[in-house]
Amino acid sequence: MRDIALTDIERLGAFEEAERTFQMTEEAFRAFYEQTSRPVWVYLARMTGDPRLADDLLQETYYRFLRVKAVFEGDDHRRHYLFRIATNLVHDHRRRPRVESADVTAILETPPPPVRGQDAGERAAVRIDLQRAMQQLKPRERSLLWLAYAQGCSHQEIAAALGLRTSSLKALLFRARQRLLRILNEPRPEERS
Repeated sequence: MRDIALTDIERLGAFEEAERTFQMTEEAFRAFYEQTSRPVWVYLARMTGDPRLADDLLQETYYRFLRVKAVFEGDDHRRHYLFRIATNLVHDHRRRPRVESADVTAILETPPPPVRGQDAGERAAVRIDLQRAMQQLKPRERSLLWLAYAQGCSHQEIAAALGLRTSSLKALLFRARQRLLRILNEPRPEERS
């Protein structure tokens, strides 16, 4: 078997092709990454329930984002496209056959704001209830609620990120909120006995 070697000219051509595929300068990408990486990671961790998987999907999200040859209208458009890529990666991951079951740990970015007269124990109970309820929601419902209330996205932004029609978003959000409320109003497992 003979060895295959690239000549310097072939290597240079491959390097130049790779450079042309990236649409942002290094400085622009660093600024964009600093601004968006944490919200995207939190979104991925929330949707998958696995912080380690979120790390991997975050890398893949930015890799695919950098490789795209799209023209963006501005930072908001870039951000929406980034969330769209992240959403597609989560859906792709869910479609793959599972070799082993991942340990499901719910991630919340911050605990709920303290309510007057509420002690640390009550806040912890509320957080646990919310984690339990979010894990029982369907993936699309979790995505909708997370983008709307944790990320503060508009209906147009959510529709763009999840590939939905803006006209159906109000109804979908309403149903997701109602389902979350029903789950939260169910008695806790320790109260059922």
